[in-house]
Amino acid sequence: MVDDNELNRLRDIATPAPGTDAKARAFEAAMRAYDLDEKTSPAAQGSANGLRLIERAQKLWSEIMQKKLFATPAIAGLVALPIAGYATIYMLQEQPFHSGGDEKITETLADKPTAKAPVTLGPITVAEADKQKKADVDAESRAAAEALAPASPPKPESNALGGLVQQDMLARNAPEPSPREALAGGSSTTAPAADGAAQIGRVPGTVAQSRLMAQPSTAPADQMLLPEQNRDRVEDFKTNPVRAALEDPVSTFSIDVDTASYSFVRRSLREGVVPQADTVRVEEMINYFPYDWKGPDTASTPFNSTVSVMPTPWNEHTRLMHVAIKGFDAKPAEQPKANLVFLIDVSGSMNEQDKLPLLQSAFRLLVSKLRPDDTVSIVTYAGDAGTVLEPTKVSEKDKILNAIDTLTPGGSTAGEAGIKEAYRLAQKSFVKDGVNRVMLATDGDFNVGQTDDDDLKRLIEQERKTGVFLSVFGFGRGNLNDQMMQTIAQNGNGTAAYIDTLAEAEKVLVEDASSTLFTIAKDVKIQVEFNPNKVSEYRLIGYETRALNREDFNNDRVDAGEIGSGHSVTAIYEITPKGSGGEKIDPLRYGQASVNNGGVANADEYAFVKIRYKLPNEDASKLITTPVTSANEVSSFNQASTDQRFSVAVAAFGQKLRDEDATAKFGYDKIVEIATAARGADPFGYRSELLSLVRLASALGGNR
Repeated sequence: MVDDNELNRLRDIATPAPGTDAKARAFEAAMRAYDLDEKTSPAAQGSANGLRLIERAQKLWSEIMQKKLFATPAIAGLVALPIAGYATIYMLQEQPFHSGGDEKITETLADKPTAKAPVTLGPITVAEADKQKKADVDAESRAAAEALAPASPPKPESNALGGLVQQDMLARNAPEPSPREALAGGSSTTAPAADGAAQIGRVPGTVAQSRLMAQPSTAPADQMLLPEQNRDRVEDFKTNPVRAALEDPVSTFSIDVDTASYSFVRRSLREGVVPQADTVRVEEMINYFPYDWKGPDTASTPFNSTVSVMPTPWNEHTRLMHVAIKGFDAKPAEQPKANLVFLIDVSGSMNEQDKLPLLQSAFRLLVSKLRPDDTVSIVTYAGDAGTVLEPTKVSEKDKILNAIDTLTPGGSTAGEAGIKEAYRLAQKSFVKDGVNRVMLATDGDFNVGQTDDDDLKRLIEQERKTGVFLSVFGFGRGNLNDQMMQTIAQNGNGTAAYIDTLAEAEKVLVEDASSTLFTIAKDVKIQVEFNPNKVSEYRLIGYETRALNREDFNNDRVDAGEIGSGHSVTAIYEITPKGSGGEKIDPLRYGQASVNNGGVANADEYAFVKIRYKLPNEDASKLITTPVTSANEVSSFNQASTDQRFSVAVAAFGQKLRDEDATAKFGYDKIVEIATAARGADPFGYRSELLSLVRLASALGGNR
């Protein structure tokens, strides 16, 4: 046993100063140790490129010492600052601080190749190098010990933190996720090490970085992902203004039988979102519903018009002039043969459950409605266009259905090429005196070839001269190009619908198949001339995107809307009778003499309604006229027919969603009251559905 006195003597002996040779040998040993560590120390697991922060520091020190930058002790004190800055930069690159709710996903350093930034440092002494090496080893030991230690779940610092600290502790032994896995919120499992200890290095960065990652965020944990970008394109338009009948007595527009807006509004409300104003086209909401207007008696007159004047429920000083058109309803035996080309978007943007899969189910329903001697072709487009099915008789239904079922999404969207190929096939199997129609199903995302709306409009205008009509069916949300769909439908002798559910597909393609497919009149235009002696002001409800110039009415070269077999079209004007006190526009100082001179013809008429149309296979238009007099009036709103009152309720709802001045003080409860009283026969539940949508809009506080 050693004597305590001897130990005391040894303790008091001064340590001899190291000689030059000893210093050199110590330095060489240190260099060998660094070189060996650099060759054998593996990169962090789960990180194919780059090194951990501690390993980068070690490598930097190795490079410094290899260059023998240690001869000047006076500069050694400056070494700590750039080294700390170097480490801090990499730490912040791997896990930046978050601010507010504007979160950004950045690439971590572990996902990049290690970059050797040029660093200029002063020389350091061996003592400083040894001291720094010891500090690095101690830091790495502490990091390893903390990573290996069994951690108990810490208490979350706040609700906003949402368990991130706990997740960080539990993730220490998990493999580092890829950027895609990080966005998806998933991770892979960790295999234990051979000795049973958890593997180290799975999570990028050091313990300090883990603490940075655990800083509280202002966003909840379930909102840390980037929000899905909404690229829906909808045409902007302004609500029709009130016009003075004396200054501007003529109103001209194209009829519209599209229904896309109603379906889009319905989906928005069911998802708990008040629809954007420009997605609400009031005329499409009104015309979504079937009405029992009086139709023509024979096919020689394709439609009949009924005009009524009634009090306005939301303004006691005005009246509504209700124009209803009903198309001739061709019986199935009288329907011509159909030559249909399904033009189907199979681009990558269609790879969602409410897009291509729903589209396939919808077209299967349509095929079941067709007759055996009808013809179906299928063209698809993604990066380019291709013919999936040459013209095939519906008697070979299994072949058609199999072609539909085998469609898969992928690629960009060459819509122009698809349109050209579809029209080529339609002309190839053209049926004289029959139905020749391209049926385009898409989310509207054209990004290859002609993508500009005006270019597509010109293309469709050129193709419509072949006698082939067009139907456009929109699917999905987030990428819907409603503006483009409306453009090509309105300029291709076509119609547009939005299909958000299989029930809507059944309505459009099965229940309304006759009106969807079989056109009885094309280029249908309406022109109304108001009598300033009876009407001070007027306002057309809806049809903003269908407005025509006054001179377009008599120009047969100007395209307009189509009416299908049995289709109904409704247009509503809000008019201000002269002297009612509801005028919004001051009268002209010098404009009254020409009206009050007693020589005005037809002074007792409210207005004169003119409808111009063409038969499907003709290029010359025909004219129908209807004078509107006191004989068309009903004394009270409740005396109007059930269908008229329900259509007015829909018009009020659409205006309310658009936040129009006319219905600003007209509550949703009043709309529900009118629609409930006028629900009438509702075999498919469409009107009951409207009532639920009005209540949803009210609950969401939409434009109260």
